[in-house]
Amino acid sequence: MRINEYRILWVIVFFDLPTLTKKDRKAASGFRKDLLKDGFTMFQLSIYVRHCNSRENSVVHLHRVKSMLPKKGHVVMMVITDKQFGMMEIFYGKEALPTPATPQQLELF
Repeated sequence: MRINEYRILWVIVFFDLPTLTKKDRKAASGFRKDLLKDGFTMFQLSIYVRHCNSRENSVVHLHRVKSMLPKKGHVVMMVITDKQFGMMEIFYGKEALPTPATPQQLELF
């Protein structure tokens, strides 16, 4: 099976966590740190993304995120193909920015 832009996936985690109390802020910060430890990258303040080589690998990371969900707040997980990720249009104000590059892949024959 050859790796291509339809088999490579991105796991995206969107969240809106409460930060009114010190306990809530600590939980939100802990969740962000756990995402970073699992290889996610901050895309925006409450949006983290992770590149996965296969469907099976994305399932592993989805389960990990589920295991570290905070008690309060709203968390959404989504998986999209590398092709879909590459079709994003990103703007800072009216200035278009390049789409983030896909991490390098090692392909063994």
